[in-house]
Amino acid sequence: MKTDVIKLDASAAGSIELDDAIFGLTPRSDILHRMVRWQLAKRQQGTHSVLGKSEVSYSTKKIYRQKGTGGARHGSRKSPTFRHGGTYKGPTPRSHAHDLTKKFRALGLRHALSAKAGAGNLVVIDTAEVAEAKTKSLAAAVRNLGWKRVLVIDGAEVNANFARAARNIEGLDVLPSIGANVYDILRRDTLVLTKSAVEALEARLK
Repeated sequence: MKTDVIKLDASAAGSIELDDAIFGLTPRSDILHRMVRWQLAKRQQGTHSVLGKSEVSYSTKKIYRQKGTGGARHGSRKSPTFRHGGTYKGPTPRSHAHDLTKKFRALGLRHALSAKAGAGNLVVIDTAEVAEAKTKSLAAAVRNLGWKRVLVIDGAEVNANFARAARNIEGLDVLPSIGANVYDILRRDTLVLTKSAVEALEARLK
């Protein structure tokens, strides 16, 4: 698959051949769904916690006599049946993460890249570099290109001036190629790859 390459000033910079095995697949929503669930579950803190019967603070003295009250027989105010008693089988701190194989995760990233390419929301630029770390000039360039909610993926390292200039622009995220992931790709309207990002992703996913 051949696609045009542009510069940040919207001028043409030639073309590049994209690997059909990575950018030309028919996207499968079930694979993308499993990948997004895996990512979101993995980053959940899992710090939810409640007090059980053995953890609430109450006296262990029997609350009233065993017989003669005409009511149920109770021995502890900590019981879940009482107000402020312990919670029965409540949430405890745990990890929400579940496993997905490396092969499946790579497949998910291929389908996410193919989804953007197939929808016409993939842009390849020559480089993501600016001479000065000026937010105003980069914001103007982004506006001229018509990008609103965009993810820019660079090569092994992101240009320091570009990263600093992009930091305060709403709707613009920047990642190195090693940080490319399904969730961030899908949550933005436009995916922008540098030529070095294309090379790094193709080497990573072959």
